[in-house]
Amino acid sequence: MNKITSDIHWQTQTLNKTIRASIKSQKPLCIWLTGLSGAGKSTIANLLDVRLHAMGRHTYLLDGDNVRHGLNRDLGFSDADRTENIRRVAEVAHLMLDAGLIVIVSFISPFRAERAFARSLFDDGEFCEVFIDTTLEECMRRDPKGLYAKARQGQLKNFTGLDSAYEAPVSPEVHVTAVAITPADGVELILHKLEL
Repeated sequence: MNKITSDIHWQTQTLNKTIRASIKSQKPLCIWLTGLSGAGKSTIANLLDVRLHAMGRHTYLLDGDNVRHGLNRDLGFSDADRTENIRRVAEVAHLMLDAGLIVIVSFISPFRAERAFARSLFDDGEFCEVFIDTTLEECMRRDPKGLYAKARQGQLKNFTGLDSAYEAPVSPEVHVTAVAITPADGVELILHKLEL
């Protein structure tokens, strides 16, 4: 333990996530969407956020690209930076859950170990891994941001699915085969599985 960590002590607070969530009439939850770039994570996450809002739920959506504009703008795409990217967003999601929110996280989050770390921050039943399963070929065909084209031309290094690994979830709570169904149907599947 370093000196700084040993000098920091946990401050107990009177209010907790149960109390905060009770005034929202909801169970706090982290819904973590993972999948390749272009898989449909952001589209499904946004539709899910809108749908939950219409149902009167208090939510917040953490999107990978948006978080890299601020909190994680100092990080690149090396394996170490990707690990830190996920560590930070997992900690933020945990704080949001403590506020009683349903937090939707839409990040490629390519490594199983980092997703396992994220899960470890939450109590049983508070973390739901959603695998947006779209083939690499389909993601490359869609290429909504032109990133696959840049990566194939050598303009982007460490691009997930090409020269950096993506470790698919082994047993996610929800498995959305995005090529077979529409994004709206993906949202319905998530809502049904989570009984929201």
